[in-house]
Amino acid sequence: MFQFVQTVGKVTAGTILGITMLTSSVIAGGLVGLAISFRNLPDVRVLRNYIPAETTYIYDINGTLLDSIHDEVNREVVDLNEISPDLKRAVLAIEDSYFFSHHGINPTSVARAFLTNLEEGQTVEGGSTLTMQLVKNLFLTPERSLSRKVAEAVLALRLEQIFNKDQILEMYLNQVYWGHNTYGVQTAAESYFNKPASELTLAESAMMAGLIQAPESFSPFIDYQTAKQRQAIVLDRMLKLGWITQQEALEARRQPIRLGSVTSFRASSAPYVTEAVVQELNDRFGQDAVAKGGMRVQTTIDLKLQRIAEDTVRRGYRAIRRRGLGADQMALVAVDPRTHFVKAMVGGVDYNQSQYNRAIQALRQPGSAFKPFVYYAAFATGRYAPETSIDDSPVSYPDGYETYSPQNYDGSFSGPMSIRAALEQSRNIPAVKLGQAVGINRVIEICRTLGINSPIEPVTSLPLGAVDLTPLEMAGAYATFASGGWHSDTTMIVHVTDSRGQVLLDNTPRPQLVLDPWAVAALNDVLKGVITRGTGTAARLSRPAAGKTGTTSSERDIWFVGYVPQLAVAVWVGNDDYTPVGIGATGGGYVAPVWRDFMVRALQGVPVEDFPPPSRFPRPN
Repeated sequence: MFQFVQTVGKVTAGTILGITMLTSSVIAGGLVGLAISFRNLPDVRVLRNYIPAETTYIYDINGTLLDSIHDEVNREVVDLNEISPDLKRAVLAIEDSYFFSHHGINPTSVARAFLTNLEEGQTVEGGSTLTMQLVKNLFLTPERSLSRKVAEAVLALRLEQIFNKDQILEMYLNQVYWGHNTYGVQTAAESYFNKPASELTLAESAMMAGLIQAPESFSPFIDYQTAKQRQAIVLDRMLKLGWITQQEALEARRQPIRLGSVTSFRASSAPYVTEAVVQELNDRFGQDAVAKGGMRVQTTIDLKLQRIAEDTVRRGYRAIRRRGLGADQMALVAVDPRTHFVKAMVGGVDYNQSQYNRAIQALRQPGSAFKPFVYYAAFATGRYAPETSIDDSPVSYPDGYETYSPQNYDGSFSGPMSIRAALEQSRNIPAVKLGQAVGINRVIEICRTLGINSPIEPVTSLPLGAVDLTPLEMAGAYATFASGGWHSDTTMIVHVTDSRGQVLLDNTPRPQLVLDPWAVAALNDVLKGVITRGTGTAARLSRPAAGKTGTTSSERDIWFVGYVPQLAVAVWVGNDDYTPVGIGATGGGYVAPVWRDFMVRALQGVPVEDFPPPSRFPRPN
């Protein structure tokens, strides 16, 4: 009886094999004729120039990943030689073990897969070749029909005539879907095992290969035991093919698997920064290119300083609220004067509560923080020096049908005083007088030279900050003072390349001397006095620093903008609805301590430097 069953089994298997091979031969023989009826099929030659959608990655200045940008496809393309040999063998073993011996279709693969799966009692090998899967993913719809299957075969034949096996395998491994919005082997390896595809072990490779047939269902993130079962199936298949030894299979099964985490749509680690960067990239390259172009974006941001800035804003906000200040927002921008690279940027107290980036989007009046632009203009004429006397006394100017009579913050007048004392004490009337003496349009020209692009009206009260500017503009402009008059365009991006390393954007600093060295040195000398004995003493550091307080007449905006030779920082405090923050609130009283808190921590380990004195430079004629 047992012998009869065996005989019947052999006959049945032989019959199935014979019928299947006969049918397959008929199909294969008819493909040439069928191809004529598929004249409208896509031209596979387009793959010679095919660039798959790739994820764009945004990094800080030191190469730390900040964010990844993609649409529905999260992918990073890699060369075949950057993929673990174990993974290549594992995928071929479970998906197409005869890949290197067929020409796109394998007439006997359907029968072989049927018998193999029947023998194993489960699906261990598919009927479609790797090439057929690739053309299906690239060119065809997922419908199940005879015509679609024939089209798949025809396209696979064409593809194998144009590309060699390594090229096809590389395209397949970069194209295949691995679950959780990850496409391609590199992104999948980073997600599942937190490592590049080149470093995958046999155990990890077998588990990944086992996911291809149903990535979400077999995912170790969802069902680890099922993923382990799939891993065992792949290892068994590799063992039967003689591609691994019994010992290797055993060790792979026993190897502990350390899972990573889903990387698709992961939250940015510095959202105010990355959103600003993405907006700039979209404006320059287009949204589609950013989402699918596989860009590698190195920003100017130092994540260490960014974390200090974020913490400073949180701490500073709590501190000013405890002191009774009615301000609901704060922004901070730090710029390196040597490069004009933005090193840190915080656009609000809590990104989760408000995504509005006040550092670059909020146009707010700088108040007295605008005065240094006027004083520089005066020094640059050569007619004024820090010790030049100016009269702090009542004055009026025509203003349409009325007159404009500037007032000091405390309503008093000090009479004759030095320019140094006027700026240190933030007297308004001297600033307005200097503005008239040098010309308001000249002040505006200087602002443009310093990279301020916001609209500026030539009004008499401009020297007192009657203009709306962003914290980024203020920090960038002051950075040019800190550098001794050397200016580059302020930027958040160092460079951008595509995934192959081709440079798309290069913002290497090309500083130009745009200010008079003596005038800048004189201004820096005076602004040092603002911190040591003027309105900004709460910002005092244990090193030379210069800066200026800013308070608008209605107390809607309070500022402190200051710098050392290596770092310029602007801090703004106010309300989004422009309501006053509190009677008597000043930048020196509330914002200068926040600025100091950031600088103390940000400058740890940074050498102490001073600004060169005016005596080192010739005074302009």
